[in-house]
Amino acid sequence: MTQTVESSVEPTLLSKLQPWLPKSIVCLREGYGRQYFFSDLFAGITVGIIALPLAMAFAINSGPGITPERGLYTAIIAGFICACLGGSRVSIAGPTGAFMPILYQIVSQYGYDGLAIATLMAGVMLILMGIAKLGSMIKFIPYPVTTGFTSGIAVIIFSSQMKDLFGLQMGTPASEFVYKWVDYAHAFWMHGVNPLTTTIGIGGILIIGMFRRFIPRVPGPIVAVVVAAAVVTLLHLDDKVRWGDWSVATIGTQFKGGLPRKMPTWNIEFLHSLSYDRFRELLSPAATIAMLAAIESLLCAVVADGMIGSRHRSNTELISQGLGNIASVCFGGIPSTGAIARTAANIKSGGRTPLAGMVHALVVLTCMLAFAPLAAKIPMAVFGSILVVVAWNMSEKDHFKTLLSSPRSDIAVLLVTFGLTVLVDLTVAVGFGMVSAAVLFMKRMSEVTNVNAVRREMDEEGDEFPERSDPQTAEALKNLPTGVEVYEINGPFFFGVADRLKDTLAELERPPKIFILRMRRVNAIDATGLHALDEFRGKCLKQGTRLLLSGVHAQPMIAMGKYGLIDKIGEDNMCGEIHEAIEVARALLVRK
Repeated sequence: MTQTVESSVEPTLLSKLQPWLPKSIVCLREGYGRQYFFSDLFAGITVGIIALPLAMAFAINSGPGITPERGLYTAIIAGFICACLGGSRVSIAGPTGAFMPILYQIVSQYGYDGLAIATLMAGVMLILMGIAKLGSMIKFIPYPVTTGFTSGIAVIIFSSQMKDLFGLQMGTPASEFVYKWVDYAHAFWMHGVNPLTTTIGIGGILIIGMFRRFIPRVPGPIVAVVVAAAVVTLLHLDDKVRWGDWSVATIGTQFKGGLPRKMPTWNIEFLHSLSYDRFRELLSPAATIAMLAAIESLLCAVVADGMIGSRHRSNTELISQGLGNIASVCFGGIPSTGAIARTAANIKSGGRTPLAGMVHALVVLTCMLAFAPLAAKIPMAVFGSILVVVAWNMSEKDHFKTLLSSPRSDIAVLLVTFGLTVLVDLTVAVGFGMVSAAVLFMKRMSEVTNVNAVRREMDEEGDEFPERSDPQTAEALKNLPTGVEVYEINGPFFFGVADRLKDTLAELERPPKIFILRMRRVNAIDATGLHALDEFRGKCLKQGTRLLLSGVHAQPMIAMGKYGLIDKIGEDNMCGEIHEAIEVARALLVRK
């Protein structure tokens, strides 16, 4: 008896859990062989090496006081958890450039503790979004919006690197885009550039570009970091006594000693500053982090699917990103999301299962523990070169240019989202872009739907009118009795087009005895459409016009039934095909 119950329950539980299983478990169930292991191992090592300089660069530029090891902790903790529990086979998670503008604002205003609390809240939001099955939301974000804010973020990243790239003698530049460039211009005018720092910065860009062009399998950023650190060490370019104002700033001089040589440790002291007022203050920043993490992670998963021909599980991916972000800040990290560039590198290096992502995290940990003392000689300028290249790669320049040839409404959404991202705030930009896109979509839908007189269309279009394919209907419309008007709604009947029906009777010279409203092409109706139809029924009643409906589909019929409109119109006035409605109208005229 027990065995029977278990056998009947087990398939049900498995079927319920199946859509939520991480891809790591799916890969194990499918069978994991040696053919995957070595390619995943090589890919994980490659991506881990690529992630080292990027993680430090993103952390350093995420706000005042954020040290480079926090980026490494993020790549280790969040990278491992998201690979192990994620919904994509090959996505690589960690700190990304898209977060930098947001994190800088949060850290400047609330400090690292505020950022940690906001990230914790964002992690919970991501988990709830996954449980609520909102993983498909990426489909509802218009392409001009994603391109606009991605290009805007690239401009912000580029503009944030001028101080380190050219060694400008200045304090912390302003956070606002325009004032930041004013500060740069003032520093350049007063002190000029540091030639040694500028040489290292421009040299780093050239090294990364040449390796990407001629030796793409070798990670250019790590080569640039090693070469720059070696030059600084051999020439003692960080020695202020020898070089004075021309000395080169390094991790050691900027962060007093470089990287700590220790494992990430559990630390939730930031929760001591949590209060209700603090929670309310950080709710908006947390929502911004969650929104951007969701968008970037799902975009990354979609790109990965296209490259390897797989299908990710979006809700599982959101939950894993939430868990990864929570764990990241509990171990001293910063927010994490799917990294498209590192994911592409993983795929090109042979990664095909989540093991590559886990290996990548372990490689970052091993390198941090083994080479932490050497990191003190890495110049800040080389991180500037890395991020300038990152900004160039994520600028979406080709897509941006292509969208400029789109309809004017899409161009407007693109430019407004881009402009608000750069000049105001990413949250405002995405929110305004989404609202603008939604309004334009409703406008286009309203333009698609129309209310037309059927007989007038037949007279104008003649033999080309589609009713010619149905002789019975064509004959009925051709011999329409006097005193009967037939109008047709073409398209969804929603609030954007409801007013068009209200004015229909006013367009006629005199009220008809019978008004047939054909709804064969109305596949959906909303509450505003139902209200407009109810008002139209009342108007017909006042003018002594009998209203007949023809060809009503299932969804409108159900909606009208729940609204009570069928009872008001009367079931006798609900007809099938248009020729049937015309016959009913002819019979009603005979009775009168």
